[in-house]
Amino acid sequence: MTVRVGYQGTNGTFSEIAVMRYFEGRDYEPRSYRNFTDILNDLDCGVLDYALLPVENTTTGVITRTVDLFRNYGIHAVGEITVRIRQNLITLPGVNEETITEVYSHPEAISQCSRFFAEHPSIKAVAFQDTARSVEYIKECNDSTKAALGSDRAAEYYGMNILVPDVQDSDTNMTRFLCVTEHNEVNPDADKISLYFSVRHEPGSLYHVLGVLADHNLNMLKLESRPIPGQVFEYCFYLDFTGNLADFNVQEALREIRSRCNECRVLGCYKAAKAEK
Repeated sequence: MTVRVGYQGTNGTFSEIAVMRYFEGRDYEPRSYRNFTDILNDLDCGVLDYALLPVENTTTGVITRTVDLFRNYGIHAVGEITVRIRQNLITLPGVNEETITEVYSHPEAISQCSRFFAEHPSIKAVAFQDTARSVEYIKECNDSTKAALGSDRAAEYYGMNILVPDVQDSDTNMTRFLCVTEHNEVNPDADKISLYFSVRHEPGSLYHVLGVLADHNLNMLKLESRPIPGQVFEYCFYLDFTGNLADFNVQEALREIRSRCNECRVLGCYKAAKAEK
């Protein structure tokens, strides 16, 4: 059966690359979207079966535009994939670096290439919709003073030239994508759990939640705090830790965690991805 998979951006974005790799060998129909809210709304009403959403980058950290939406939707994370991010300086064919005055790309891509802009102070960084759309835009402009930051797939798709490859700050620049769905699917080999929770606004509340993991010998992989809308300087938390929901030890730990929280929801239990080499 063909599954419908949503992702943000146009042809050549790193989100599309994540979809291609995650669903490789499966029968799937990719559907591109302008924003994450539309993706989650279509997932919520059954237009989509799955979505691949970026949640974390090794250079710029958590991707708040997606993570902040999770509390509003009953989604389940059922898998993840990491994609190495290689940002290339892409131009029209025949363009020299000396002629470039503006570089277009998504704000996160620009922030991942801060060293390039520090070394080229005469070049202005211009925030744009996404990396691939930036490549498409400079092709439409047909202007040798404009360039874009994007993937090699975007350059190939739009028939553009990679003038300078790998301009990102870090050689280990990677983005982690979660595969989410409305269905509560759990891989028997799952070894990672994502949790959303909030605690009472009083001393020791977070400490007592995290202590449960230590008491049950569960390794915390990531903890992220995010503001709670409408509650001034109060925060909710996103937590990743090792384990499988079928494990009695994990079930007991979650029972104790829930007793210490105002709100607690398992976002997913899935197989942890291996970092792309």
